[in-house]
Amino acid sequence: MSTIATIDFDTAHYDRDADVLYLSVGDPARAVDFDETPEGHALRYDADGDLIGITIVGARKRVDEHRDVHVQVPITLPADTLGQVIN
Repeated sequence: MSTIATIDFDTAHYDRDADVLYLSVGDPARAVDFDETPEGHALRYDADGDLIGITIVGARKRVDEHRDVHVQVPITLPADTLGQVIN
């Protein structure tokens, strides 16, 4: 298991030929929505909108070059929550 940014990924699969690392929480088939990060990685979400998977492109290359992987995850700030803060 790997914990990244407070998410416990319990499944990891590395495709050596494509140099792609797949991390997921539970069954990756539960993903119903997808997004791409500005860095070119893929994010997978479940029906509740929770992040359940990250696909890291060029994982081995980054490790070999001692480069950190940056993944910008979009967040949604609900208007009613913001309203409670500013009112």
